[in-house]
Amino acid sequence: MSEFYRRPQLSELDLPVGKRVRMHRLLYEHGPGNGRLLILPIDQGLEHGPLNFFPNPDSKYPRYQYELARRGGYSAIALHYGLASKYLRDYAGEIPLILKLNGKTNIPSDDEALSSLTAAVEDAVRLGADAVGYTLFVGSPRQDEDMLQLMEVRAECDRYGMPLVVWSYPRGAAINAKGGRDSFYAVDYAARLAEEMGADIVKVNFPKLNPATDRLCPKPYNDLDITEVEAFRQVVQSAGRALVLVSGGSKIGDEDLLNKVRMSFEAGATGLIFGRNMWQRPLDEALALTAEVKQIIAELD
Repeated sequence: MSEFYRRPQLSELDLPVGKRVRMHRLLYEHGPGNGRLLILPIDQGLEHGPLNFFPNPDSKYPRYQYELARRGGYSAIALHYGLASKYLRDYAGEIPLILKLNGKTNIPSDDEALSSLTAAVEDAVRLGADAVGYTLFVGSPRQDEDMLQLMEVRAECDRYGMPLVVWSYPRGAAINAKGGRDSFYAVDYAARLAEEMGADIVKVNFPKLNPATDRLCPKPYNDLDITEVEAFRQVVQSAGRALVLVSGGSKIGDEDLLNKVRMSFEAGATGLIFGRNMWQRPLDEALALTAEVKQIIAELD
């Protein structure tokens, strides 16, 4: 490990008071605590439509995810304005809110992906949120619009003392031609870009190593002999002083999910943001799996 890198701790970050207070609530007063994060997202209804709710019909009702977040002891729930304004009142103060500020449907192709604004930082302040979320599509042909939109959101976050969580996702034909969206190259670039744009926390996918497609990545990524944990450790380092969240992605088997938890924290992640892997299950199963995840986090601290 380089002498120039240290995994960021809240006490070491140069944050204005408002951001520090809100980050402290997320990192130490809810969820696993001790500087760790476990976030439950439910932005998929906008991003994917109702199809994700079919495996567990109860999950189409937002109160299901709110209950899972409350009973499971999550650090926060992440969702769009409508689900916050319509349902948060019953859970106010019990579950921290991360308000998603932009989104898109998956009906058009991702070749020129851009998530339009759906809410403002001022909305997050009024709703009592502890952070806002923004999806940045790294490598999309429309990234110039995306980065300008993010710059304006970041300025508002600084104005209001609101932590900024960037969903940093590689997308578009150029990314596909250089190894794909989940390649080490793409995820590493996404982590670095999020910090460069001012993210306080960055959400990324765990990189996948695939010799057949990695050869398309730029040098030296196309010729590295490393494990996935070693690759992700470098992703965490590329994020610098932005805390790193690992995305759960599509639902996978329990053992694969728990292994992902272990690898993520061993590589230096600060937290997890698992949605479908949790709420696509009946409540008792989701709570049991949440408890297993939190046990692993406690053991690895």
